[in-house]
Amino acid sequence: MANPTLPLVAAILALSAAPAAWAQKSGGTLKIAHMDNPPSASIHEEATISTVMPFMSVYNNLVMFDPKTKQNTPDNIIPDLATEWKWSDDGRQLTFKLRDGVKWHDGKPFTSADVKCTWDMVIADESKLRKNPRKTWYFNLKQVTVNGDREATFHLERPQPSLLTMLAAAFSPVYPCHVSTQQMRTRPIGTGPFKFVEMKQNESVKLARNPDYWKPGRPYLDAIEYSIIPNRATSLLTFVAGKLDMTFTTVVTPAMISDLKVQAPTAICEAQPTNTQANLLVNRDRAPFDDARIRRAMALSLDRNAFNEILGQGNYRIGGAMLPPPEGLWGMPTEFLATVAGYGPDVAKSREEGRKIMAELGYTAEKPLKIKVSTRNIPSYRDPAVILIDHLKQVNIQADLEPLETAVWYNRMMRRDFAIGMNIQGVGVDDPDVVFYETFRCGSERNYTNYCNPEVEKLFDQQSMMTDIAARRKLVWEIDKKLQEDGARPVIQHGWGGTCWRPEVKAVNLAVNTIYNHWRFEDVWLDR
Repeated sequence: MANPTLPLVAAILALSAAPAAWAQKSGGTLKIAHMDNPPSASIHEEATISTVMPFMSVYNNLVMFDPKTKQNTPDNIIPDLATEWKWSDDGRQLTFKLRDGVKWHDGKPFTSADVKCTWDMVIADESKLRKNPRKTWYFNLKQVTVNGDREATFHLERPQPSLLTMLAAAFSPVYPCHVSTQQMRTRPIGTGPFKFVEMKQNESVKLARNPDYWKPGRPYLDAIEYSIIPNRATSLLTFVAGKLDMTFTTVVTPAMISDLKVQAPTAICEAQPTNTQANLLVNRDRAPFDDARIRRAMALSLDRNAFNEILGQGNYRIGGAMLPPPEGLWGMPTEFLATVAGYGPDVAKSREEGRKIMAELGYTAEKPLKIKVSTRNIPSYRDPAVILIDHLKQVNIQADLEPLETAVWYNRMMRRDFAIGMNIQGVGVDDPDVVFYETFRCGSERNYTNYCNPEVEKLFDQQSMMTDIAARRKLVWEIDKKLQEDGARPVIQHGWGGTCWRPEVKAVNLAVNTIYNHWRFEDVWLDR
């Protein structure tokens, strides 16, 4: 699968550059901020960076994106627990040769049975997983078979070149057969460079070096400790005071970077696209939002440029379901996006149309539709929700904010127990199969708005089987346009965010098209 030539605009903001050390040093504890309580330690059951960032280093995948590259692409996939892989001639079987001598953290050997157990669990109708947000990723997977302890084959219903890309994502770790899903939520066992030590609500997550890690000499760190500090200002002040080595990823907004430059002149910060998008969730199964006219009026109220200027200082990208170029591989280019209804520059005209629709339904400025806007109770969700409420007012919709703690938020979304939501959707890997099937496929666990269009799903399948990248990209643009014009899940903006670390923290490398896949920390070391 060829990697399209795209420029990487990473907006690297180096506040100060520390001299490079000649050799890695071993030892020390890396101290990182965390923005809230992880809902659990089980990556397969969660859909948030709150779980992935602290726990990716506990696990391994079959394959992974090369952590030294700046853009996650199919051409940048390297071995992890698998040493090599091969597609069958018909594109329906992908066979992995597995690494020998790998042990789980409890000393038991890793084998092909663990690979089979993991994906049997993910695709099962009656899964042992309490939540299964990525079942839809693997809808095309019929079964996994093994050939001895060191070979596993993934059998597909039809060709799907993106399977390898999905397996490289941090959301696709291998789990141990012999450990219960219940334990994996609170005391996970992996094969990764760090072992789980403890997780205390509202306090910390602690990991320790795995002395038996299968990569000789790794990791360099003795431990990683995450301090849970929900208040963003407090978290940044703690970093400035030197009590933390690293901020939680993307919590530093573009507007905050200049302040950090003054307060922590030796810090290093990078601001880049997060491949997270703010989107409007409308529960189309709940009255009165089962009326497409109300959903359209809500979409017409949006001023995407206002979100960008207020929250992103003009740095955010405007686009559809896929991350816009040049960082994104599949997003609609500017000239194509201009053809999408609702993305035009005349916001006043759109809102006038929205008010007319609402008036026809009996809602006026004197008699508005009263609703609640539910959102996750962290700044990156609350801030756009407040702006959304102001925009909805322009089409005679009066809304109150309902902030929810992280675990409650995700449980409510899974149960569809909301009317209107402001969501920040994280995309685990920049690929249309991930975005389309996870977000818009009929019956998907993460299709929070219950959008269902069988004709559009046929196009999902068509693009999924294509090996001609240029042709696939053009079809993906057409699908994305259709989703936006259908109001399937209106995208407001694609966010940027900053991650900062002290100059003595070495070998940190972030990607420009994801925040999810670079937290193994096995190569990171402390120069102190």
